[in-house]
This record gives sequence, C-alpha cells and structure tokens, in this order.
Amino acid sequence: MSRFIYSIVKLVVKTGLYTYHKKIVITGLHNIPTDKPVLFVPNHQSALIDVLLIATDCQRKPFFLTRADVFSSSWLNRIFSYFRMLPIYRMRDGRETLANNNLIFDTCSEILNKGEALVIFPETNHNLQRRVRPLSKGFTRILLRSFELYPELDIQLVPVGLNYKNAAHFPDEVAVHYGKSISAKSLFDLDDVNKSSQSIKDIVSSSLKKLTSHIPNDEHYEATVSRLMNENVSFLNPVLVNETVQSYSKSVTNSTSEAPNERQKFNLSKLLFCILNFPVVLLWRFWLKPKVPEAEFMGTFRFAFSLILFPIYLLTLFIFISFLQNMEIALLSIGSLTVFNILLVKFVLR
Repeated sequence: MSRFIYSIVKLVVKTGLYTYHKKIVITGLHNIPTDKPVLFVPNHQSALIDVLLIATDCQRKPFFLTRADVFSSSWLNRIFSYFRMLPIYRMRDGRETLANNNLIFDTCSEILNKGEALVIFPETNHNLQRRVRPLSKGFTRILLRSFELYPELDIQLVPVGLNYKNAAHFPDEVAVHYGKSISAKSLFDLDDVNKSSQSIKDIVSSSLKKLTSHIPNDEHYEATVSRLMNENVSFLNPVLVNETVQSYSKSVTNSTSEAPNERQKFNLSKLLFCILNFPVVLLWRFWLKPKVPEAEFMGTFRFAFSLILFPIYLLTLFIFISFLQNMEIALLSIGSLTVFNILLVKFVLR
C-alpha cells in the first residue's frame, strides 16, 4: 500500500511538473547505473523544484538529504521521512547540531550499502546565478564513512546539471542533464583522505560545469548574462552557453546592455490566462507571492500553489456549473478549460 501511494503521488507531481513547465528536457538517463549504489550530485538553483525534477525522472527511488530546518514539526517529519528525505545539519543551524550529522552519515552509508540511490546537493544551498559554486565536503564525508564501513562498496557518483531558462518566471523551461557515472571507489584513498576528497570535489565540479551553464562570477557576470539573453542563446543547452561565454571578449561582456525582462511583458495571451483563472491568479499575486522569501523559492511556491489550488478551482467550477446547468456541460466546460490552459502554457505564454 505504501509503495502504491508513493507511486500515485509521484505520478501526480510529475504530471504537475510537465503541465506547469512549457518544456522539460531530460538527457543522459542511460548514464544512471541500475544495479549499483548511486550518489546523485546536482547543482542547486530552484529549491524544491530541483528535488522534484530528479525524483520523478531519474529512474531510481532515491533518498534526499534535505536542510534540517524544514523538519520543524513532527507531522512534517513524518511526511518527509515517508518521501525518503533525511535532515542534514549546517553551521547556520548551530554548531552544536553538526554532531547529528554523524548519525545521518551512518544512515547514508547503510542506504548505499543496500544498493539504493541518494541525492545530495554539494553546493549546500540554492542560488539563481548561472554558475557552479564551490562544493562542500559533505558528500565526500558520506563517501569516507561508507568506505570505512564497507571498503568494497562500488558507489557511483552521477553529476546532474539543472538548467532553467528563467527559474523565477512562469511558464519556465528546464533541462536536466545526467552526466557519466564516476566510480568513487577508484578515486578514494583512505590513507590520504584530504587529497582524495579534494580530487573528487574537483572532478565533480568539472563535470557539473559541462552539464550546466557556468558563467564566472566576476565583474562581467551581469553583462554576460544580458548578452546571452539578448542573443537568445538557449540556457537549456549548457555546452552552447559555455562555448558562447568563452567566445566573448572582456571588452564586449563589459557592455551595459539590459536583458529583456519577461515578467514586465504583458500580452493578450497572459490577459486571457488571468481572466480564465482569475480566482487562482488573484490569490497568488496578492496573497502568496508577496510572502515568498527569496527569488529561488518563487518556482517552488508557485508550483505547489498551482498543484493544490487548480484542482480545487476546477472542482468548484464543476459543482457550480452542474448546479446551474447539468453534469455533462460541467464536464465539457472543465475539460475545455484544462486543455486550453495546457495549450496556453505549452505554446502561447512567454
């Protein structure tokens, strides 16, 4: 029964993701081992959306290491545990809490020893900047503990590049690129842990810089992003983006050209979408959107809100139209609205 519920929830979330996004591109699934323990190491830009994209399409049923502060109550703890989420403690949670990670690392080692998959974001936090940030040593500590307990364990590291067109915008486009697996066992030397850890971090970082856009964080960063957007370079294609960035000279990237602000554009298709779904749009814009704490959370809050509110909205419309007319007309109306919304998201809205 538990597996059935998990499968249903996964299907609902996956359907929601594919209707929420204009486009989702998944590549490299063949790089994911099916018969070995896997440690996924993705870059991190869009909070929970990153987690959901991997969970619904990676062809494994992974556990996720999640920032400990979201486990704020016993009922949330039960929900997160059901969906294979484990707390990971950071310095900002208090130095005294870091000792709790020892038990978590032991748990991760047991998970990997059973041939399961685990996801950890080695950048430790999310950021919308289009670059790979320095990696923490958390995932290498999990490897170290695993090899201490199970020296022959063949853990496969799979880097994952998450690439958004505009993670805070709706509707957005995203590409998830799974890189070639890396045998951690072949790189880890228990006699020289520090050197091994640094080597693995360097290799994973290098892989991520090929799987996602990596624009150096220097004085030309904003100008480079602006030029890429003005030239309509697809951020879903990190190879093209990175090659284009390398081709720019400093004299060009230092320009002050402004990137198009899609959120300020308003056309008839957006107006039509707002009219057809005005109760949901009003609640989002004037109630929940102002409460979103960071831009990195915008996609997560909007997606969760849509996943919950749209079914309620459609059900309310169905009951209302059934009362005024009949069930057949209500079904036709709700079906037409649903299809029209999907067509707007996929083909019209920008």
